[in-house]
Parts: sequence; structure tokens; C-alpha cells
Amino acid sequence: MSATLVDLLSKASKRLGDRIALTFDPDGQTVTFAELESVTNRIARALQAAGVLSGDRIGIMLRNTPHWPLTWLAGLKLGAVVVPLNVFYQVSDARYLIEHAGVSLIVCEPDLEPVVTKASAGLVSIGHILTAETLMQRSKLHSENGLQTLIQDQSLANIQYTSGTTGKPKGCQLTHAWFFELSQRFSRAYESLSETDTILTTAPFYYVDPQWNLALSLSLGCHLVIADRFHPSTFWKTVRRHRVTWFYCLGVMPKLLLKADRSTDEPIDHLRFVSCSGIPAVDHEAIEKRWGVKWYELYGMTETGLDLGVSFDEHDFLIGTGCIGRPLPTREAMVVDCDDNAVQPNIVGELVLRGPGIMQGYYRNSDATNAVFRNGWMHTGDQVRQDREGRFYFVGRLKDMIRRSGENIAAQEVEEIIGQYPAVRLVACVAVSDEIRGEEIKAYVVLQVGVVESSELLERLVKFCKERIAYFKVP
Repeated sequence: MSATLVDLLSKASKRLGDRIALTFDPDGQTVTFAELESVTNRIARALQAAGVLSGDRIGIMLRNTPHWPLTWLAGLKLGAVVVPLNVFYQVSDARYLIEHAGVSLIVCEPDLEPVVTKASAGLVSIGHILTAETLMQRSKLHSENGLQTLIQDQSLANIQYTSGTTGKPKGCQLTHAWFFELSQRFSRAYESLSETDTILTTAPFYYVDPQWNLALSLSLGCHLVIADRFHPSTFWKTVRRHRVTWFYCLGVMPKLLLKADRSTDEPIDHLRFVSCSGIPAVDHEAIEKRWGVKWYELYGMTETGLDLGVSFDEHDFLIGTGCIGRPLPTREAMVVDCDDNAVQPNIVGELVLRGPGIMQGYYRNSDATNAVFRNGWMHTGDQVRQDREGRFYFVGRLKDMIRRSGENIAAQEVEEIIGQYPAVRLVACVAVSDEIRGEEIKAYVVLQVGVVESSELLERLVKFCKERIAYFKVP
């Protein structure tokens, strides 16, 4: 069986043709499986005409519109490597990713072009900055015939940046096999999903979750609904409007949904089950009772995809226990001590993983790569325990990371920006508990001698940060 996203798309197009593959909410735009194939062929040829070659890095700074998945798949057809860029990035954090990855072409929203232009200024790798509309217009001049590019399962698909403990984001090198193995691992563990399902994603496409949801859609032939973003007040209306049968989300979402208006609490007979990473244990039972659907815990990370999950058989007696389940098919897991020795049941240690579909390493960061790949295992930096029946339970994180509303934020990265403000002498950022966001960023600031603390100074400092880093990184 082929293990590339390009072949998954080709097979789905031939098998499913004019069936709707993607629906974008709330504007209702649709893309069929056949259109996914033909339109991405045209875009790939337009990118090729702009000078993109196999192995080149393409930056995508787009919102959840058809342009994102179309550009992503088109780039992959050329053998290019995609670098997703958060649309909330400002010049400083965008420039780091563009420079570090050696991006040669960026496709962006028209209103984001000024940020991209400033972030790319003076970088020798950058050849073109195109708006999505310009690229789409150029693609209409090209053939929809397929390209003859050699792409293998171990060919790179993405350099997916994720914040790390050393301050700057680290680029996870994700192959076509990473996406293929993840979709196969999930569909084998939860076999009830099929081409008759309608699945939903509300996460931004610059995160990996909607990307693997798309891979799952191509693999199973199911209909993927892509929301513009997560709206707690209208989320269930979206689920009902499209008759969604399954969705995946992060733990902050059920917390927000629990606080939403109860007027939307009606039975949803078409929603068969939900997968979620980080279900709040204390709220798990209340979540299921309120909407009458079972929520199944999944554990994963950008480096490894999906790794563990609670099964259909064990769900009922594990509600509220914090259990993250057992290893999914083809994944091995173990709990080790600080010397990498396996620990006894119910002893807390670090979770390590191995098996197919794990990243190739961190791009241009051999020290970080060697730190996580040791003794034949990928070290997650997460503390867990394993019971005598083989089930795993999440305990905490070894990593010095702030987890705010599902975003991984390195304290050092925020400290570097605040420390650039002329009035600041010293700064330290820490995580503080937040009922809604899980964690919030708190910055302790020492001002330069002679600088007087004031509300006006605080406003200027916050404005300074917002102009340089994404809003979710600002304390």
C-alpha cells in the first residue's frame, strides 16, 4: 500500500470522483475529490513555473480557506517541503521560521503580505511572495494533468515548528509516512469510521491536526468539514448543520463548551463519538452527560502523531480517571526512569515511544534531536505511570513549557522579546493556572534604574510585544 499523501489523493480522486471531500464553514464552499486532484495539479504547475523545485521549502501563511489545503497538497506533488506559518505571527517570530527553514517561496493572505515582506527582508533564500489569489489566478493558465515527480514514503512533507524548551521553535521533520501511518493507526484503532462519515476540524490549518484529519479523509474517503475557527457559542450548531459524526479536539475546547449557553443542549443522534487530547478528568462525566456522546482520550504530539488512546471496550470504567489508554496499533510505549531503565507498574517516569510514523528529527538542530532519540526510543518529556493492566495515565510534563489554550509557548522566547524593551532590565516568565486556558503566562519584570512603574508603561510594553510576537504569546 502506498504511503504518500500524493498517492492517497490520487486513489481517492479515482474512487470517489465528484463526491464532496471538503466543505468550508461558514461560507459553504465545497471541493470534490476530483477537484482536489485537478486543482492541485494546476497549482503545482504554477508553483513550478515560479521556480519551486523538489526539496524546496514553501511557506504557507493562510487562514482556513480552500487555499490552504490546495496549496499544501500542490506543494507536496512537486516534492517540496511545506513550512506552515501561524497567521498571528508578527515580524520577529515569522522571520525566525522563514530564515531557519530556508523558505524560498511564501503563499499568504493579502492582509498578511506586509508582515511577510518585512519578515523576509534581506533573506537570500526568498524568491517569491505570492498571495493565494495571485497563485490561484496563475494556476488557471496551467494543465490539470498530473506531474511526474518521484515522491517516496520517507520524503519530507512538512517542517512543522513547535515551541521547545530552548526558547526558539523546533522544526519537526514530518514525512509522507508520518501522515499515512497516523491515519492508518487511528482508523485501525477506531474501525467504525468509514467513507460514510462526516468529520469536523475547527483548528487552524497551520497546526498539524487539520492536516492529519485531511489525510484521514483521503484514506477513508470521508467528508471533512473545515470551520474557520473554533466558536464555543456556535460550535454545536456547526455540528448539527453538517450532521457531523466524529471530531477531534484539544482539552481546552470541552472546558469552553461547558461554559457555553445551555440552550444548545439538544440530543445529537448523528454524532457517534469524539476523540480529545487532554479531556479534563473532573469534567469528563459532565461533558458526556450534557451532550449524550462518548468522549475518548487520545495522546499524541507533533513529533510522533497519535500514540495512545482509550478503546471502545475500556471507555466506560475509565471516565474521569485521567487514563490516556494503551498504545495504538504499530506503536510501542514504555515508562522509564532518568537512566532510561523501565520502571515497575504505577511508578511515575518518562513516557518513551517507538514504531513507524515518528519524525525524522528536528531540522538543523542535532542537539535537540539527540536529546529526544536515545537508546532506540523517542523521549516525550511527559511524565506518566502505567498500571498493572498496561494502561497509561498522564501525570505532568518534564518540559519547561507554558500550555495556553492548546498553544505550546516557551518562556524563554517571550522573555527575549520583553527583554528587548528599553525600560526592562530583567524578566522571567512562568506558567500560572487558568480555569479556561489551562495555563496563562505571567511575566515578572524588573525595570531599569530610574524608570517609574505606571499603567501607561504597561500598555506600551504590551503593545511592544503584540507588534513582535503572536497574540497568544503575550502575557
